[in-house]
Amino acid sequence: MTNRTPLRRGWTTGACATAAAKSACAALLTGAFPDPVTITLPNGATTSFTLAEAARTATTATAAIVKDAGDDPDVTHGALVRATISAATPGAGIIFRAGEGVGTITRPGLPIPPGEPAINPTPRAMIRQALTEIAGPNPDFIVEIAIPGGATLAEHTLNARLGIVGGLSILGTTGIVIPFSCAAWIDSIHRGIDVARASGITHIAGATGRTSERAVQALHHLEDTALIEMGDFAGGLLKYLRRNPIPRLTIAGGVAKITKLAQGRLDLHSSRNAVDRTALASLAHTSGAPAAFTATILAANTTAEIFDHATATGLNLGDTVARAAWHTAAAVLAPAAIDLEIILFDRTGAIAGRAGFAPVHELSPADERNRRS
Repeated sequence: MTNRTPLRRGWTTGACATAAAKSACAALLTGAFPDPVTITLPNGATTSFTLAEAARTATTATAAIVKDAGDDPDVTHGALVRATISAATPGAGIIFRAGEGVGTITRPGLPIPPGEPAINPTPRAMIRQALTEIAGPNPDFIVEIAIPGGATLAEHTLNARLGIVGGLSILGTTGIVIPFSCAAWIDSIHRGIDVARASGITHIAGATGRTSERAVQALHHLEDTALIEMGDFAGGLLKYLRRNPIPRLTIAGGVAKITKLAQGRLDLHSSRNAVDRTALASLAHTSGAPAAFTATILAANTTAEIFDHATATGLNLGDTVARAAWHTAAAVLAPAAIDLEIILFDRTGAIAGRAGFAPVHELSPADERNRRS
């Protein structure tokens, strides 16, 4: 058995911003930058950061940290997170501002209201605590957080769709980046739903990839805010919608991903869940496939190839799979007041199967008994 080296954890932009702000605040008050600077994480643990920049004027102090995301493929790994501190009017408290590369909230539905810099609640709380440790209770400071080049990096995130313009968000609920954690993606799914609800959108689409997303947007003429990049995390989308429903939901994806959903999987990742070909053969037979078609399914290289064979044979496998996927998803959503649709798209974006809109509360008793938590 091969021994794998544990993946190295890293630090969130929120933790880096806190460390930079704390060192800058100390320099503003004392003239000296703590380096390394130690901060307290939300779990009570402490950690230290080495400064990459430190500069002081008569009225401001600036410190910066290079973000280390550990072994996670984080878009902000290696980015400079800079904090500039200046005095605020007495009684103003902590005022946050977006510097270069940090976005501004423009739509309702996020934890921070429109007009505010995209610095999330936990990093704000961490920074307030750090400045209180330096300056005492009820400090009055202007805190500007910047990430040079952040506007370009933000093009690789969902910020624009969420209404965060001009750059990145300062994120982190623990201060720690866990490599390849799905938590950040699922959080972006939830925030996308929140923004859609706050914007009054009544029909959203969760897509497994870009091809299906573009296809479902064109089919239903959906605006960008109605598109939720679900990826492999069907469960993260469905469970949140059960608690925070939107009237109409379309789930769109490629044939392999939706086949996994049809087989009861809520995690659609290829390495964690493979298509059960025996179960797919059973579905094919309900579509009228001859017994010999099972051998075709078992011999095919990919799920897409199976669907190609089904089409060539005249089998309506796509609709059968879509109906089974509908029941899997509806069982998670119930009893929310949601009309659900499932669409399979092939590699070209053409519809390969569809289960049309129907209320999820119209589940059979068996579906209700099998409802997932």
